[in-house]
Amino acid sequence: MGASESVPQKSIHEFTVKNSKGQDVDLSMYKGKVLLVVNVASKCGFTDSNYTQLTELYNKYKDKGLEILAFPCNQFLKQEPGTSQEAEEFACKRYKAEYPIFKKVRCNGPNTEPVFKFLKAKKSGFLGSRIKWNFTKFLVDKDGNVLSRYSPTTTPLAIEVFPTPYWVTSRKHWERIRENIGGGGKMETRNNVNRMKVVNVAHNNVYHCETSCVMIIAAR
Repeated sequence: MGASESVPQKSIHEFTVKNSKGQDVDLSMYKGKVLLVVNVASKCGFTDSNYTQLTELYNKYKDKGLEILAFPCNQFLKQEPGTSQEAEEFACKRYKAEYPIFKKVRCNGPNTEPVFKFLKAKKSGFLGSRIKWNFTKFLVDKDGNVLSRYSPTTTPLAIEVFPTPYWVTSRKHWERIRENIGGGGKMETRNNVNRMKVVNVAHNNVYHCETSCVMIIAAR
């Protein structure tokens, strides 16, 4: 069900998309940023909680390397019926969104936006690769690799990103961090462009990373 298409691209930075005015945006401009990519809608039951928390998450981490990329989509019960610019105006005026709102896209089917083909190919969902509803979220690291996919019911504040460097030196330190982010977290590491060595001494309950791209992700 919903088998993903293979895609030749290795990184999200290889794609060009359109902004709300139809102008090209080369996603390579986001190299070095952690990205949260979301398909959004203005008339969904998840709209208020997600847009409110996306703004809060962005304000908290925008100066630490996080960027949110929002793509309006009208495929789910036609809950984004207006134009791309109307979707942008809605997000910016009502929810004070300062992150980019792009041109309306299709997330599923033969006319799927290429960047969403890439995202779905890299991380499928519980029942396959298809996007099930508005506000599905993809977390992308600084090198453009897709790290995680979150369902529409996972709110933005249930995903905490700690941009790097972030040092975890002991099990006690790790447990303390988990308490701070609400528990249920996991630590993921990715090498930076200099391919610095990552040391993960799991057998000794010590997590020691020498890299500029370490993230601790909580999914409550």
